[in-house]
Amino acid sequence: MDTGLWPLLATAASLGTLHTLAGPDHYLPFIAMSRIGGWSYRKTVGITLLCGMGHVLSSVALGALGILGGVRFFRLESIESARGAIAGWMLLTFGVGYVAWGLWRALRRRPHTHVHVHEDGVVHRHGHVHTDDHAHVHAAPFAQADGGERRASSMTPWILFLIFIFGPCEPLIPFLMIPAATSGGIAQAALVTSVFSAATLLTMAVVVTVGRMGLGAFRSPAFERYGHVLAGMIVLACGVAVTMGM
Repeated sequence: MDTGLWPLLATAASLGTLHTLAGPDHYLPFIAMSRIGGWSYRKTVGITLLCGMGHVLSSVALGALGILGGVRFFRLESIESARGAIAGWMLLTFGVGYVAWGLWRALRRRPHTHVHVHEDGVVHRHGHVHTDDHAHVHAAPFAQADGGERRASSMTPWILFLIFIFGPCEPLIPFLMIPAATSGGIAQAALVTSVFSAATLLTMAVVVTVGRMGLGAFRSPAFERYGHVLAGMIVLACGVAVTMGM
């Protein structure tokens, strides 16, 4: 193996790890959505890796197009910048929408009291919230609310996946793919890209798993009620950070 390849491989592993850690949008949305959506650890890691692969492979495809097609570097850089702006605004929009939905849901969960008069004249009160089941016949609307929450939970991974497809891996093309292809050809570029991709995906999976474990230990009635609002605010904050950083 070419001795000049080792520094590139080390750089690829380091950049894959550091660019992931430096970008909270790589892990905070998954931690928040996993916790509030009640995802299993297996589902959490699976969704994280799926989005991570979309994130990496979209930049790999663009870099390969540039190398094989002779697209000039400054054009690739401008395309990556535009993709980043799109991903940032998509995060922003998703965050705003999720906060609004979370507030609507939290208001429906506001505890309140019902008075019931039975045929034998007995009167009693009971408290509940409008997403919890109780034994009276007007429980049907609550099932609809639960169904809406399930639909939101099932859509969230695909929305995140779409956002991450647009999210660029900024250091991949200029610092790894082009230098590797220039010095060692397509095979060397593919090897360096694989190391970067593996480091990125592994870092995402580890950080999300650790963060999910920490947040999973946190329990409070307020969090259970307003958790979706908090999750949306985290996504929104990531969108702001990405947009302002472009």
